[in-house]
Amino acid sequence: MLIRLATLADIPPIMKLIAGVVPVMNAAGNFQWDAVYPNAPVFEKDIAHNQLWVADEDGYITGIAAITTDQEPEYAAVGWDLDETAIVVHRLAVSIHHRGKGIASKLMQQAEQVALGRNIKVLRVDTNTANEATQKLFPKLGYTYAGEIGLGFREGLRFYCYEKRLV
Repeated sequence: MLIRLATLADIPPIMKLIAGVVPVMNAAGNFQWDAVYPNAPVFEKDIAHNQLWVADEDGYITGIAAITTDQEPEYAAVGWDLDETAIVVHRLAVSIHHRGKGIASKLMQQAEQVALGRNIKVLRVDTNTANEATQKLFPKLGYTYAGEIGLGFREGLRFYCYEKRLV
């Protein structure tokens, strides 16, 4: 499996992956994503900023992650210093046909490599309170729970925040 930066040619398979993931998330009570978000323009912007990574297995997109420095203003509510540059993972998803293969872990490890390459010592991520898979994954990867927030652009939902500091 190759973890690489996404290209615009990856948009159709990424949207197919999202179309498979959203109904499964929603059926589990996780309404973080829906028919409106995330969408192709969001991923196109990630690609334009060289921050969308894909897991590529023999030309098939099996996972995605936006590895950014974009921190939500609400992160301050868990005591995070928003003036401190952090690598933040957004839009992490794995194809429903490829779960349990460590793809999310590999994408999160790529975030660490990006942080190390940019000499950034802190990684942050948030996840919907109904997303049990990521709530197990993040601590397993060395992330520490920091608290719970709401996000203005996802009204009515709650999110857990996690942080990892590199040595």
